[in-house]
Amino acid sequence: MPPPTVQVRTTRDEKLGQNQQIEIALSLIIGVIVGLVVVAFVLLTGRLSARMYPPESSGLRRLLTPVLGALVTGYLLFRYFPEARGSGIPQTKFALFIRDGYMSLRSVLGKFICCSGSLASGIALGREGPSVQIGAGIASVLGRRFGLPPNRIRALVPVGCSAALAAAFNTPIAAVLFSLEEILGDLHAPVLGSVVIASATSWMTLHLILGDEPLFHVPAYQLLSPAEFLIYGVLGVVGGIGSVVFVKLLLWIRTWFKRLPARNAWLYPAAGGLTVGLLGLFMPEVLGVGYDYVERVLGGDMALRTVIILAILKIIATAMSYSSGNAGGIFGPSLFIGAMIGGAVGSVAHSLFPAWTANPGAYALVGMGTAFAGIVRTPFTSVIMIFEMTRDYSVIVPLMISNLISYFVSAQLQPKSIYEALAEQDGVHLPGAEAREHIGRNQVSSVMRDLSLASATTIADAARLFKESKVNSLPVTHDGRVIAVIGASQIGKAASLGIASAGELVGEGSAIQSVYPDQPLSLALERMGAAGVDAIPVVSREHARTYLGTVTLSEVLQSYGIQSDGAIQ
Repeated sequence: MPPPTVQVRTTRDEKLGQNQQIEIALSLIIGVIVGLVVVAFVLLTGRLSARMYPPESSGLRRLLTPVLGALVTGYLLFRYFPEARGSGIPQTKFALFIRDGYMSLRSVLGKFICCSGSLASGIALGREGPSVQIGAGIASVLGRRFGLPPNRIRALVPVGCSAALAAAFNTPIAAVLFSLEEILGDLHAPVLGSVVIASATSWMTLHLILGDEPLFHVPAYQLLSPAEFLIYGVLGVVGGIGSVVFVKLLLWIRTWFKRLPARNAWLYPAAGGLTVGLLGLFMPEVLGVGYDYVERVLGGDMALRTVIILAILKIIATAMSYSSGNAGGIFGPSLFIGAMIGGAVGSVAHSLFPAWTANPGAYALVGMGTAFAGIVRTPFTSVIMIFEMTRDYSVIVPLMISNLISYFVSAQLQPKSIYEALAEQDGVHLPGAEAREHIGRNQVSSVMRDLSLASATTIADAARLFKESKVNSLPVTHDGRVIAVIGASQIGKAASLGIASAGELVGEGSAIQSVYPDQPLSLALERMGAAGVDAIPVVSREHARTYLGTVTLSEVLQSYGIQSDGAIQ
């Protein structure tokens, strides 16, 4: 008779194999469904926009269409689909890191409807970011339908993202990289296999319906002289500065709109529509995502003055459209802005050094990746994405040079990436590098417990709690929010001073050291040391200072096998 441990191990292996089979099957299903939905979304928005504001339409029509479209979708967003506002990338990351992968079917439908209306009416936003939210939402809904636990639903979110981007951009490799690099923030994530399967399946679905065509058709690239790399370096600097201008303008305008009364939020998207309409009176190319005009500049078919004006106007139109609360993304506009910046740099370089510089279209092509790297901050994805879009491998080295410089310049002038900054404007603090570096180690959530003083707690009760919990500091809460961390010595002095409750010990605007539940215990130790306390509060990433629990020094040490007296267990 075999030992029981062998039987247990066999059962576990069988269960693991079954789970892997379910995940592979789900990845295939998600790839097909998301591919079909995103293809329908791309076709619908493209055909509607061609009817709503055709190139030969009158100036009045170009003015009114985006305004009316923004009014309709603004009301829908305000009344029925508040989570469908914006690009979709921040919402996807919120679901992944804060809500255990939960995304409602309502938000998926709202994103599809509102983005279709926004893009069809000429709002200067893109469809790829919304596609990511739609794909992630479909994956989340399917995971719940199959009865998966929250941790497995969470793992399906990047799978849906990858499938959506592969269909929206026709770039399966870049879709995988973006899901790992930006959404998860970990290129070595254990969901890599599922992400690849979903991306490939979605891409095949796209090809079965629309055929094998790259997003842009460009002339063959050829490096004329090694000195040309200097021009690509200059393009990296200009593209990085342009990216920072765009991001800072968008964040500044969005801050201004967030200060306005929330009850009128349904009306604010019309400000973006009006801006686009007014600019479209003079430059129709500003309307919509503008991929047709990107292809023209890639072919070198635009004058220097035109591309400079379009780069500036697109930055203004997209920043205003997004910040005022319309539904749509910044991927497409980033490529448009980058193509115009690259075309401008290329035109100047070619006029000065015609013998050893390529056609301006080559610089426009590299400029697309340059702006994407500077704005979205995904340098690996931007290189592979441009390669997959054009299928021209010879452009890789200039892309790498320009993208790296743009990324560096952008990071120096605007330390926070656009999605991180947008999240913080909404009061959400997403995991940063410090959390990703400690993946697999003990997290704060494993040892935190409910141990705090309510602001109304009497001094006598507070002294008793300090004695029972054997700590020298405790957080003070009021209405579920942390307002301070006080020490046992303060309680001891309070009675002699005639202070009645713990809340009366709280100083005005006192700084509080805190941690999030998904952060490593090592970080909790560092912050305890910095504050000189042996207990710090654990707060929510979604709502600043919302109390979730407390982590104490003794419990952290015990999790590492060290008793509170310093002995090794």
